[in-house]
Amino acid sequence: MGNLEVLTETYTSLSLEQGLRQLSLDFPGKVVFTTSFGLEDQAITHAILANQIEIRIATLDTGRLFQETYDVWQKTNVRYGAKIEAFYPNEKEIQHFVQENGPNAFYDSQDLRKECCRIRKLVPLDAILKDTEVWVTGLRKDQSGFRTEMSIFETDTQRNLIKYQPLLLWSFEDTWKYIREHNVPYNVLHDKGFPSIGCAPCTRAIEPGEDFRAGRWWWEQESKKECGLHWVDGKLTPKKG
Repeated sequence: MGNLEVLTETYTSLSLEQGLRQLSLDFPGKVVFTTSFGLEDQAITHAILANQIEIRIATLDTGRLFQETYDVWQKTNVRYGAKIEAFYPNEKEIQHFVQENGPNAFYDSQDLRKECCRIRKLVPLDAILKDTEVWVTGLRKDQSGFRTEMSIFETDTQRNLIKYQPLLLWSFEDTWKYIREHNVPYNVLHDKGFPSIGCAPCTRAIEPGEDFRAGRWWWEQESKKECGLHWVDGKLTPKKG
């Protein structure tokens, strides 16, 4: 595993495309980018595919995504001649969860919501990240108050890998500018008040002045609004080292 201070110093001044290409050279065959087809992820996907950078791209199909998400997935594959890898929940786990708790159990309690996220997201994510050294994500600091302390490079001690967040210092406006300049396919829900898009039953549009992620799990307390993908040891910010 690389020295995070050296990596951060080396990559901070690089453009999105330069950073991703350098990453593919520093960790050949050991880098994966996970996309949920949101605005940030589409920017990174474009940088990888348009520049033929050797980084795997994979997604989690939870089975409860918006149709608009599937649409942009298909448009992305067609636009770039790509075949984005898809990973799915364990069928038996989903069947048992729904049979025991109902199809919308995530509204009933936080524990059930977290269990749904575990089955539909965390378990498939572990399959994606198996044998990977670097996980590229589209996280930005201003997406939520819990992400402001994150760094461009961090250690995910739970999965024993490095996380690289090339858009961490980008604003929402920066992201839109990149999308428009490069004519990147994007989820049309972004035009309808959805800055952050997850599973359909757990995502709504936000009102003017609301927090960026207010539309995610809106029935829960603000302090709990994460699915667990980026949590380590019970905390959002992974340990640095």
